[in-house]
This record gives sequence, C-alpha cells and structure tokens, in this order.
Amino acid sequence: MEFIEQNILLVAIAVISGTMLAVMSFRRPGGSNSLTTTQATLLINREDAQIIDVREPDEYVAGHLPESRNVPAARIEERASELDKLKDAPVILVCQSGARSVAACKQLEKLGFSKVHNLDGGINAWRAAGLPLKKGTKK
Repeated sequence: MEFIEQNILLVAIAVISGTMLAVMSFRRPGGSNSLTTTQATLLINREDAQIIDVREPDEYVAGHLPESRNVPAARIEERASELDKLKDAPVILVCQSGARSVAACKQLEKLGFSKVHNLDGGINAWRAAGLPLKKGTKK
C-alpha cells in the first residue's frame, strides 16, 4: 500500500494504459463488418465475394486486388446503380489503409446492401500479408 501511495502517478498511468489496451483489443476499429486478409480471402474463395476498391483511379492503377472494381469513395452514391446487382451478394470494400472503406461501407449499407465488409488495414495489410496485387488496367 505504501508503494502505491508513493507512486500514485505511475500506478494511474499503468491502470489507464492497461484499460485502453483492453478496450482496443476487444473493439475492432472497422466495426463488426471488418475482415482480416485471411477472412477476406476465405470470403472471396467460398462465397465469390466481389471486391470494390474505393481509392482514386491513380492509386488503383498502381496496385489493386485481382478482380477488383474501382469505384472511388467520393462517387459511391452516384455509381450505386452499377452495383445494384450486388445488393445481396458479399461485397468487400478496400482502400489504402481501411479508413475510406469504412465510410463507404456505411454509405452502401444505407443504400440497402446487406453483406458489406471492410478489409481491415486495406491494401497495406494485403501487401504485408504477401498476397498478390495486380498493376495497371482500370476496371
């Protein structure tokens, strides 16, 4: 007890950082529809999930997931009609780090898409996992 009284600041810092670590471990930043690269690969292979890359066209051309379609995040709503046939199919949204695709997921959910997922960590995580990227050609 004496130790705690003499080092109250250090104890407080340890408790706060431990609590933050626990909260971040249980809470997924991308929400409940966030997928790891392994989960995304399984969804693509088992359920023929469609991949939509929400980065800008120049980012897409520099390297994207094979068989992905480029629909920039800023144009999701205006191009939603192109994606209507995917409303009940599994869809994985991808961006560079996973941040833009979280917002795009929310937009598509509001438009009635029922199986929308976000690739947690985006292209960066895909590349770090050693998974293939395709360069060039816009789709």
